[in-house]
Amino acid sequence: MRLTLHVWRQLSAADQGHLETYDAHDVSPDMSFLEMLDVVNEELILTGKRPIAFDHDCREGICGSCGMMINGVAHGPQRGTATCQLHMRSFKDGDTIVIEPWRATAFPVLKDLCVNRGALDRIIQSGGYVTVSTGGTPDANCLPVPKVAADRAMDAAACIGCGACVAACPNASASLFTAAKITHLGELPQGQPERYRRALKMVEQMDLEGFGSCSLFGECQEACPKSISIDAIAQMNRDYIKAIAMNAGMESAATGGTG
Repeated sequence: MRLTLHVWRQLSAADQGHLETYDAHDVSPDMSFLEMLDVVNEELILTGKRPIAFDHDCREGICGSCGMMINGVAHGPQRGTATCQLHMRSFKDGDTIVIEPWRATAFPVLKDLCVNRGALDRIIQSGGYVTVSTGGTPDANCLPVPKVAADRAMDAAACIGCGACVAACPNASASLFTAAKITHLGELPQGQPERYRRALKMVEQMDLEGFGSCSLFGECQEACPKSISIDAIAQMNRDYIKAIAMNAGMESAATGGTG
């Protein structure tokens, strides 16, 4: 296959950035998208040019670091697939491919296709934990979990934190990511002590990071490489509203109901 690539090049966060055109030839349909970029980078290095910077790690669709916009679609044309698991057989000989980084205020570009996704880490740090009793290790079956709850928790826990939901959302909202992190803990017995505080803290941190508001457009679940449903957002909203009501009730009780 022979392809024409329009790749976003940006030397640093302070640089304006622009698209540069490259010719990718002898591309095997069995290559992954990242392997194709590796081949392009080898040619750039051999000719003394700066290689394209892009994030990657496991290349198994697990770590979530490989995200990029491919022809305007987060992770590319194949649904439920991370960029590293996307193969070049998804394209045709002679195709033109535009490759850009995630576009969101909360994801500043660091270099080329690499963005700073530290905002997602800070959302998790604000409340993505559970209380664990110290001492002897309890038996694994001492806390029974209903299958429906376990299934919902596992579905939400599939989130790899890639940020595709943010990049695909017209509002650049992180609601699907935050909801997945809230839901997968909130559905389990171990997550109940912090359940509503977790929702309150993580949603507030999400807003502080500069992500947009959710309007349930639904593009996030279409772009998610793990096909997480926006039903998780509904669960997050319920927990958040209950957390606000509980806080208001405690404040009212503390002031004798006169506040």
